Formats: sequence, C-alpha cells, structure tokens
Amino acid sequence: LPEARGAPLVLLYLLGLRALAQVSHRQLLSRPPAAAGPRDFSASRARGYLDNITAIGPRTVGSPENEVIAVNYLLEQIRGIERESTDAHKISVDIQRPTGSFSIDFLGGFTSYYANITNVVVKLEPRSGAEHAVLSNCHFDSVPNTPGASDDAVSCAVMLEILNTLSKSSESLQHAVIFLFNGAEENILQASHGFITQHEWAKSIRAFINLEAAGVGGKELVFQTGPENPWLVQAYVVAAKHPFASVVAQEIFQSGIIPADTDFRIYRDFGNVPGIDLAFIENGYIYHTEYDTSDRILTDSIQRAGDNILAVLKYLATSEKLAKSFEYRHGNVVFFDILGLFVLAYPARVGTIMNYITAAIAFFYLSKKVLQPKPRAVHNLKKLLTAFSLTLASWLCTLVAVLMVAMFVSIIGRALSWYTHFYVSVSLYGTAATAKLILVHMLAKKYFYKNVNEQYLGDVFFDASLMIWSIALTVMTQMGLCSAFICTLWVAFPLLTKLMIHKEFSQKGATIKFIVMYMLGMFVPYLYMLYLSWTVFEMFTPVMGRSGSEIPPDMVLAGFIVIFTMILSSYFINFIYLVKSTKTTLLTLTTVFVVTLILVCSGIFFPYSSDAANPKPKRVFLQHTSRRFHDLDGNVVKSDSGIWINGFDYNGISHITPHVPEINDTIRTPCEEQAPFCGLPWILPVHFMFRFVKNWYLPAPEILPRSPIQFKLLSKKVMPRNSMRLSFEVSGPSHMSLYVRPRAGSALSRWSLGDGMPVASLGGDYFVFYSRGLQAAPWHFWVELTAPEKHSDGIVSLAIAAHYFFGEDQKSPQLYALLERFPNWTFSSGWSCTYDLFVF
Repeated sequence: LPEARGAPLVLLYLLGLRALAQVSHRQLLSRPPAAAGPRDFSASRARGYLDNITAIGPRTVGSPENEVIAVNYLLEQIRGIERESTDAHKISVDIQRPTGSFSIDFLGGFTSYYANITNVVVKLEPRSGAEHAVLSNCHFDSVPNTPGASDDAVSCAVMLEILNTLSKSSESLQHAVIFLFNGAEENILQASHGFITQHEWAKSIRAFINLEAAGVGGKELVFQTGPENPWLVQAYVVAAKHPFASVVAQEIFQSGIIPADTDFRIYRDFGNVPGIDLAFIENGYIYHTEYDTSDRILTDSIQRAGDNILAVLKYLATSEKLAKSFEYRHGNVVFFDILGLFVLAYPARVGTIMNYITAAIAFFYLSKKVLQPKPRAVHNLKKLLTAFSLTLASWLCTLVAVLMVAMFVSIIGRALSWYTHFYVSVSLYGTAATAKLILVHMLAKKYFYKNVNEQYLGDVFFDASLMIWSIALTVMTQMGLCSAFICTLWVAFPLLTKLMIHKEFSQKGATIKFIVMYMLGMFVPYLYMLYLSWTVFEMFTPVMGRSGSEIPPDMVLAGFIVIFTMILSSYFINFIYLVKSTKTTLLTLTTVFVVTLILVCSGIFFPYSSDAANPKPKRVFLQHTSRRFHDLDGNVVKSDSGIWINGFDYNGISHITPHVPEINDTIRTPCEEQAPFCGLPWILPVHFMFRFVKNWYLPAPEILPRSPIQFKLLSKKVMPRNSMRLSFEVSGPSHMSLYVRPRAGSALSRWSLGDGMPVASLGGDYFVFYSRGLQAAPWHFWVELTAPEKHSDGIVSLAIAAHYFFGEDQKSPQLYALLERFPNWTFSSGWSCTYDLFVF
C-alpha cells in the first residue's frame, strides 16, 4: 500500500466522520419548529420569561432580588397562567420557607444549615385531585455577580411555559405535575432538601425531572437517571422529540471526577425518589460568569428543551407505571442516542448477555486463527501475543511521552495555551501522540519484523487490536459498567468487517477496494467514538479553567487526547505494517508538533479571551477580609486585613501580575497552622483544590461592615463521659461559614446539625455552610466534645466567617478600585468578609 494513498485516506476518513458528528451536535432541532399555538410549547414566550428573570440581575440567596423581586415575578406569571387555565385542571400555589440542616459528602464532606429560604411550588392536577405526582425542578437563584441565564433561569422559563401549555389543554392528566421553582440551589442544594424533606406535597412524588446547566445553551444532555428504575429511561426514549442522552456521561459524572453536583442527589438520597437529570453542556467557559446572559441562549435551544421536557412530563403524568413505580424499580439500563436522532435503550442484564456473547465469538475467532494450522499453533499464539504486547507497549510509550510534553509545558508556565484555541491541543498533543505511535511500530517493523511478510503483519496486528477490545469488553462487563456497550461496538463491527473482506485481503492484499470496504465496515464504531469525543471534550475542556491550582490541566487534556488517539488508532495500527513507508507521515506530524511546541513556548497562544461574541475568561475570586484571632480569654492576639485573591485555574495570577504589579510572589498567603482551614475564610471547603503558593493576600485597610456578625457563647454544660456541650448564638449576613477544629486530645462527638453526627472535611477539620433568606431568627447550635481532664489550652478552636455578597457591605472602595484594574479577559468576582477565631 503506497503511503501517498493510505495516509490521506485515513485522514480524510476521520475528518469526514468528525464533520458528520459536528453537524449532528450543532443541529438543535430534528425538524424546523412549526408556529406555536396556545397549546404548544412556545420558545418565544419562554424567552420572554427568561429575559424578565435575568433583567432582575444577580439573584443571590438572601438578597431582595432573589427573595422578593424574583419570587413576585414568578407568582405574577403563575397567577396569570392560573386565570387562563381550562376547567380540566386545578392549580395550587404555595410559598415554602423551610429551615433545616444536612450533611453531604460533596467537596470532601461538609454540613449545610439553611434558614427561611424560599421555594415557589405549583401543583397542576385533575379537578378531582391526584394521589401521585411527578416533579419538575429548576432553581431561580444565581451565584453572586452573575445573571444566571443558563444556570438556571432558562430552565425556570421553560417550566413556566410548560405549565402554561399544560394548563390550557382540555385533556385532564392522570397524575399531578408539581413544578418546584427552588430559590437556593447554588447554596449547595439547600432548597431542594427543604422541599423534599418538609413539604406536604413531597410525599406524593414518584419521579422527578431536574433541569440544570453546566454550560450556556446548546443541547440538554440526559446525564443521570435512576437510581435503577429503567421505566424512566424508557419514558424518555418514547417521549423525547430531540433526544440527547448517554449512560457514559452518567458513569463519568457519578464517578466524581467532575467537581459539581445537582438537586438530583438530594431527591435520590433524602427523598428516595428516582429521576432524570438534564443539563445544558455547551460553552461551559462562561458558566457561572457575568457572560451567562439570555442573548447567548439560542431560541432553538429553548425550543428543544421545552419540547423534550413537556413530552416526557405528559408521558409520565399519564403513565400507569408512575402510580406503581415501586414495582418497576429494579434494574439498570444501557442507553445512548444515535446522532441525536433516537435513543437505544435496553436492560443492563440484556447488555451483559450481549457483551459476553460478542466477546466469546471474538475469542472463538482468535483461537481458530491461532490453531490454523495446528502444528503452528504455538508459533501463531506467540506471534499474536507479541503483537498484543507491542500494541500495549506502544500505547504506554505514547502516553508517557505526551505526558512529559504536557509536564514541560506546565513547568515553563504555558499551561492552558489551548483554552481559547482548542486546535492547539490537537496540534500539540494529538500530533505528538500519533507520531510516537507510528514511530514505535515503524521501528518494530524495521528491526523486529525485518523479513516478515507485510500482509501477515497487517493481519496479526488487526487480531491483536481485536483481542485488546475483547478483553476490555469482558473486564468492563464484569465490573458492571453500562459503558461496556462501546467495547461491544469495537469488537462486533471490526470482526464482521474482517470476515467480509478476508477473501479480498488474502488474495489481493491492501488494495483500494480493501481499504474502502474496511473503512465502511468500521463506520459505526468510529463515528460513534468521534460523536462521543465531542461531548467529552465539550464538557471537560471548560472545566479545566475552574478546577483549581492543584491539577495540571495540560496533563489531564493530554491524557484524554492520548486515550482517544489510542482508541482511534487501534484498527489502523495494521496499516502501519501494510504501507511501504511511513516516513512522510512521521515527518509531517513531527513538523506540526515541533512548530506548535515552539509557538506555545513563545507565548503566542494567550489562554484567555475577552471576545464579545465568544469570551473565555480567567476566573478570579477576591475577598476583602478582616481577620481577628482570639485566645482562650477572648483577647485579640492577632489581627490583619487584606484582599485574599484566588485564581481558579493552574496558572494562578501569573498573567494578571503585569497588570497589577503589587500582586506578586512577596504576598503569598501564609497558613495559620493553629487555625482550622489555615485561618482563611473559605466560602466552601475547596481548600484541597488550591495550593497556598497560588493565592495571595494583599494588605488592605480594615473593613467595618454596617451589619457586623454577632457571635455569642450561650452556655457550657458538662455532659456524661467527660463531654462538654457548648451552645452558641450567631446572627449575621445571609452567608456564613463555620470552621471547627478540636484541640489536641479532644474529639467532636455530636452536634445539633445534620443528623447529629459530625462529618469531617478533607484534612480533618469540620466545615458548616450557613445561609438564610431575607430574614431569619438568630442561628442557635451546639457542639459536644469529649476532652481530657486537663485542658488548660482549651478543647476546641472555632472560627466564623461572614460573607457579604450583596448590598452596601459587598465591596469596599479598595476592592472596587482593585477590580477596576483587572484586565477585561478576567471574570473577577469580589465580596467582603470578616473572620473571627475563638478558643473555648
């Protein structure tokens, strides 16, 4: 096979399939939307709701914008919908303001306490009432300093329009549909907990649909279902008009490698209710930033989400299975969409049988190949195992080599050069991976297989790849992973292709006809893998810009690129042995790699972008902090004030220092070793994601909030078994963080939070996240510690931080002035806070 034919054919084949996958992902609607009537979902009406919600501005929990203005707007729209509803339905509205507490193992583990937060709950049911219900959930609050259009105002707009559409139908539903507009999701899932554990309507819920976002617009991906309850997946399969779903995404998300969580967890863990979790995943670069505005969400994106969710809700609200969901709860499901056209779904147990049968057929084929002819069985097996080992070795060498390049790029300070220009990562790591792979096999062909027939080598390396995929299929199936269906595709289709073209190949070798037939046979697994790779990179690449300073993002992305290179190369490795030479290909790839590496090292590819049409900002958090450290007698032994600065990615502040020279290496944040969480006012326990060499403490004047925190020790009570109970009262702003560290010899045994059993965060300290609505009574809690008889230096260090996310105390003049100096390619979120450490 001439290299001049083989290499371009493979490249064109992969580019063609990539283009097909890209077109599929960009096509939001399978057919153009018809003009919406009063009983159809209307994206234009939903956009009106979305524009009005985001026009309120940032909707931080506890702010008037969230607790009053947004709530009043929702109630006004719901009342209007209620007035125009048909006689077939009854609409009930409730404003819930729950108070509660729970512990969660998210972000290393912490405890949450909420008081008087807000839920707007609407129940649409038949006139005669309904015993069972399906829940639809969104949240109208946003993170501070952002409009929160995609996360999650658009979902609430979609739900308002679905409520409007269903209420105007003359057909009565069999079950109730409960719409929960929850007002405290960004405070780590508090409002959903308040609803599912305390609201009287929660008892009737048999299933739920949760609407979320990890990006801005695009397609909404079904990335979690269940647990178990395969009938829910079937409901989506049957009803959704524009499906986009993947069990692969489910297994990735539930593995915990993405630092995020949704209300799905609360309904599953605290309500024991199964559900479907959907999220917009496109353009995660501007998720949780000021750029998350309604104009960036396409109308077609709203239409497809509305069509899908409306159809699934109607299906569930008229399903007999909803009332008997307990009977259908067992079993997992393998599910995945085919280019957004339809979803394939089947029980996991059926998948297990299919997987084992496919693997068995492949192993039978391989054993038959080894045993023909029988006298050469040992020789054949030796050759197959050699090719198998060489293929794995080439992948390992490729992985090590590319990770070394990624490490070098990170060390010289050029991490994230591909963040704005994704093609750079392909030109750098993709070409390096492909070149290394080809080099290893080219050397093996030249020196190890010097006089071996090329056609034989092509055949044996195909079998080696088939063997690898068959083993992977067996192992993944044994592990119970539903994603093993991918291995089935990569065993079944290549095996069928090999059987179909065996005669052509054995008689004529690697002809153009053989190559065309070979590539057509590989069409399904290669197209699906490229389709899946788009989803994976669309989700993971933006996450690298907000994953903290600990994880080198270049090594993570390079690892992903190597994995996909290995997968895509697996059935083209045999081509390296079939072509006469690979020198031109190797030279071309090496040239592209070297040129890209030189350009990356020169700094020409700036990581961030302020482009108005497609911004990719650097995230920076700034907290103007005043700290006071008290001794056992209550005296202040140390105090300071400064602006604490955290860059949310691996680059820290290195790109910002030229713009703000006083932020430099001389003001690294020191760790107060005697204090929990290093004496720093973390809003959440994400300390493990940040190194102290990559955050800064810029001296600044003391802040004096107009509404300062009030912290009191109410009582000390000696309890049985050498225990001491300390009771406290706290009043302050809507967001506070409590940090607890028992002193040497003491242990925190119980407290009045969560289920009563303290949950430690990573590192051993205890973290409590507090938030409240517009008004709330002072927060009362107690902690109980076992302590030694002699504890002259105290039994516990306890610190409290008050965070001012809105209002007159949010930003000091110094913080405002500093934020103004930050370049326009940053999203800098700032607020003021106080920190007090006490010893008792």
